[in-house]
Amino acid sequence: MLTNRTMNATGKRLVTGVFLTVMAANLAGCGTSKMITGSISRDAGRPIETMSASELDSTADALGKAYTRDTEDKPTAMRYASVLQMNGKADQALAVMRKLAIAHPKDREVLAAYGKALAGVGQLEPALDAVRRAQTPEYPDWKLASAEGAILDQLGQTAEARRLYRKALDLKPNEPSVLSNLGMSYVLEGDLKTAETYMRSASQAQGADSRVRQNLALVVGLQGRFEEAEKIASQELSPEQAEANVAYLRGMLAQQNAWTQIKAEEEKPEANTN
Repeated sequence: MLTNRTMNATGKRLVTGVFLTVMAANLAGCGTSKMITGSISRDAGRPIETMSASELDSTADALGKAYTRDTEDKPTAMRYASVLQMNGKADQALAVMRKLAIAHPKDREVLAAYGKALAGVGQLEPALDAVRRAQTPEYPDWKLASAEGAILDQLGQTAEARRLYRKALDLKPNEPSVLSNLGMSYVLEGDLKTAETYMRSASQAQGADSRVRQNLALVVGLQGRFEEAEKIASQELSPEQAEANVAYLRGMLAQQNAWTQIKAEEEKPEANTN
C-alpha cells in the first residue's frame, strides 16, 4: 500500500502523470462550466459536469452553430470552448478562446479563460502570462489566483503555487475548488495524507462538484485503498448518470489504470542488489 512519502519511483511517476491530467481538466473547467448562454438549446444553461455524453454532443452542436453566426459573442464562445474541452477537443477549444481574446483584449474573464485553454493543451508559460495579465493587484480575483497557482504547480514552482492558493482562500474562504487544487499540489509532492486532508475538506465544503469528489477518490486510491476509492467514485456514477461527464471520467479511467499499475509495482519483491 502506498503511504505518506513512501511511494517508489514508478509510483511517483504515475502520480505525477495523473496530477497533470487532473490539473489540466480542473483548469479547463474552472469558471466557465456554469455560464448561462440563453435559450440556445434545452441543455445550454445546465452545468456541463451534469451532462451525459449525448447531451454534451447536442450542446456542442447547438453552441457551434450559434458560435458560427457570431464568433465574437462572449457568452456563447466561452461556453462553447468549455463544452469542447469537456468533450476532449482541447485544441479546438483553444482556437475558439484565442479568437475571442483577440476580439476582447482587455476583458479579464476572457483572458482568464484563454489562459486556462492554453494550460489545457500544455502551453503553460503562455497560460501563465494570460492569467497574470487578467489579474489586477487592486482588485484581485480568487479564481485567477487559484488558476495561476495550478499552472505554477505544473511548472514545478510549488511554494509559490501554494502561496497563491492560500491567497485565493483568503479572498474566498473554504472554496472547494481551491482546497482541491491545494490538495492536488500535495499529490504531486507525494504527500498523499496531507492531500487527502485537503480533499476531504473540499468535498465537504458548500458548492463542491463532481471534479472535487472524484479528486478525493483519486487520492484515496493512490494510497492503495481501492475499495474505498471505488465507493467514493461510484457516488458520482449512479445509474441515472452512467454517461455523465464523460470527458472527466476519461481522466478517471486513466487514473484507475495508474492505480492498478502502482498496486502491481508495490507488490513486486524488491530486487536483490547485494
